[in-house]
Amino acid sequence: MSYLCLILTEFYLSVIEVAHKIYTMCIIIIKQQKDKKVHKQTLKNSSRINPHGLGVVWLDTFEVTYHKSNEYAILHTERPFIAHFRYATIGKVNRENTHPFVCGNNSDELLMMNGTIRNLGNDTMCDSKVLAHSLGRVKRQNWKSELAKYDCRFTTINTRTRTFQIYNKELWTKKNGVWYSKPNVLMDNLVAVYGTLKKGYNNYNSYLRRSVYLGGGVTTDKYPLIIRGLPYMVNQKGMGHNVEVDVFKVSDEVLENLDRLEGHPEWYKREKVEINVKGKVLSCWVYFNPIDISGAIEFHKTYTQQTSIPSYTPTDYDWSQHTFDFDDDDDDSSMIVEDGKPYCVECFNELENDGYDNYCCKGCHSWYTQNQINNLNY
Repeated sequence: MSYLCLILTEFYLSVIEVAHKIYTMCIIIIKQQKDKKVHKQTLKNSSRINPHGLGVVWLDTFEVTYHKSNEYAILHTERPFIAHFRYATIGKVNRENTHPFVCGNNSDELLMMNGTIRNLGNDTMCDSKVLAHSLGRVKRQNWKSELAKYDCRFTTINTRTRTFQIYNKELWTKKNGVWYSKPNVLMDNLVAVYGTLKKGYNNYNSYLRRSVYLGGGVTTDKYPLIIRGLPYMVNQKGMGHNVEVDVFKVSDEVLENLDRLEGHPEWYKREKVEINVKGKVLSCWVYFNPIDISGAIEFHKTYTQQTSIPSYTPTDYDWSQHTFDFDDDDDDSSMIVEDGKPYCVECFNELENDGYDNYCCKGCHSWYTQNQINNLNY
């Protein structure tokens, strides 16, 4: 069993590393309208998540300029542009690997890419640059079918004809007239957290480390905060205390990942709650446990994490950006039980009971029901 555990754990960690690279790599922003500016916080997010170089094609002149990612303020302008912020997955971090790249020998044709193509590139040259070189040998009318082979986002620019084209457009996001190759820099959702997602706690590194922290606050109304191993709030306004929370501004994708973590809407329910942060009242999402309170139960004002729940977090991995799929079916093979204690075979950490017939894995944070555990073959 120990050998099997080692093999499965190594496989699990390799999947995490791949998912990390798939999620974090790069972003392309296309702003065509002259009368609008991209929000400065969005540009800052783009730089912070993708710190390895910035390339810009200015659509009013079709001039190409190259910068460090932290020079994002140049894009806070009414000038139209196509910008690429790089997160390096293949190749060195240098000017030569900063997008856009010339397509073959045709200096008029340029390529920007958001994604990773395995078996292209090396320790020196990034995969996008290799693809651009090979694309120059493909007939222009065949570029669309050639680029459709890859699960990536592309744009090509012709500086001579002053035109550009977006490829795999169904993978892009358009907001306020601006195209984004990924939506993870658009942090438009306010979330208030009260448990292990609080800043510096175990799940903060896993889900919220690269989101915008607005500060600590309290609920304007009183709510029951119950701590039974794991903390949870109940949506019964007027009971308990003004609960202390941390407030974050998060992207749609991060919010979806939080929904998966909390089991919304099957287990926990996400509801809007007014939060007082530094004297300002904000309407924030809060996750509630939909139980009915009965009997003598102690209510708390705040949750303090006593011990660190063990988990695997690579040094540069932003867990808040992973996009794993969680199965909805009750697959009993996803757990093993030794000495009467349930374990998760995804990462082989113990499952912790939340006091209401649900179990959370201490390692990968998957959730299981009491029925799943009862139906196991010991």
